[in-house]
Amino acid sequence: MDRVTGRPGIDVPDHRGRTGLDQAGRGLDRNPAVVVRDVELTSQGWHVLRRTTFDHRRRDGRWETQQRETYDRGDGAVVLPYDVERGRVLLTRQFRYPAYVNEHPDGMLVEAAAGLLDADDPITAIRRESTEELGVTLGELTHVLDAYMSPGSVTERLHFYAAPYTPADRTGAGGGLEEDGEDIEVLEVPFAEALAMVRDGRIVDGKTILLLQWAVLDGPFARPPRP
Repeated sequence: MDRVTGRPGIDVPDHRGRTGLDQAGRGLDRNPAVVVRDVELTSQGWHVLRRTTFDHRRRDGRWETQQRETYDRGDGAVVLPYDVERGRVLLTRQFRYPAYVNEHPDGMLVEAAAGLLDADDPITAIRRESTEELGVTLGELTHVLDAYMSPGSVTERLHFYAAPYTPADRTGAGGGLEEDGEDIEVLEVPFAEALAMVRDGRIVDGKTILLLQWAVLDGPFARPPRP
């Protein structure tokens, strides 16, 4: 019987059925000051860690060779559901080990609902996450912005949305998918209290802070300019 050999995730499928994971970035030519030389696959758990070697032309014209590690978890989307009439927003609370291990008191972060796109477009993905995490069926979505949240090492681009909701739109319990290890508490928070939570450190999640600041500056809770 022939033995199948090869490098998982490169020549042969890894545990998620993926191959060619070392090809990302090869052939990039949008920036003439960057030439990719090699891409190494250093880890392929649920997501992918790569080490890329490239030549970079500095501003003074000199070329130098650099290496960077990139963590590829795919792109994501996040949403802030709001109820202007009652002055409330829907948020979540869940345990985040990376925050816990980096000095957060208990790792229980208050956040806007978010998730990875997987094979979906951003709007489809955020409607899915709103149903799973918040138990809310959203109507019309407003695209707020797109942002790279940690561009020094993480490839993820996050798509930001907001949407109105009413109590009648809360059609499920939320809480996330237990089979994915999710245990999410749904929070309906007065908007003024959410802003206070940013000020006093009870909300420390970047994407959530961005959406709350947008809501008060340019969004549904923005105050009209003074005459």
